Amino acid sequence: MSKKKAIIYIIIIMFSFFNKTMSNNTKNFFDLNVNSINGDLLNLSKLKGKTILLVNVASNCGFTKQYEDLQNLYDSYKSKGLIVIGIPSNQFGGQEPGSEKEIKKFCETNFNITFQMTSKYDVKGDNAHPIYIWAKETFGKSTVPKWNFHKILINKEGKVEDTFASFTNPMSKKIINKLEEIL
Repeated sequence: MSKKKAIIYIIIIMFSFFNKTMSNNTKNFFDLNVNSINGDLLNLSKLKGKTILLVNVASNCGFTKQYEDLQNLYDSYKSKGLIVIGIPSNQFGGQEPGSEKEIKKFCETNFNITFQMTSKYDVKGDNAHPIYIWAKETFGKSTVPKWNFHKILINKEGKVEDTFASFTNPMSKKIINKLEEIL
């Protein structure tokens, strides 16, 4: 085989590998929808150009006090384009057993929550909300919550930017630095 043919074959093989590694999932966060805690459809396309912090939340968890710092973070950065979305889930220790009405009342009464809250959903497994399925398919296993108050940061382009474990406080330098970088 000539040297020229060998180079052509190598180039063809290289390009065939590039095509296989690219994700077929062209959706981004803003192509999805979720129901608000009031039962209304929250059309995420209306949030295009914003930075989103998605957090699976629970009312009876050791991390529930993070609601206060989620609200503080939202208040501090909403003018710069941050949207916080809390997604109640009862998948971890049965720590969110209440109805959506009860969850909303708990959040407003105890933490004066003004950021967006959704209906109660599964956030892992076969019945996970499509947002969490999309996040896992496009970014990997670090988007799958291991407990309540797991955080997924989504950039202005609608792609997962980073994830943060439950024990990472919303007002931590780690989250603040990342927000400052992408807002």
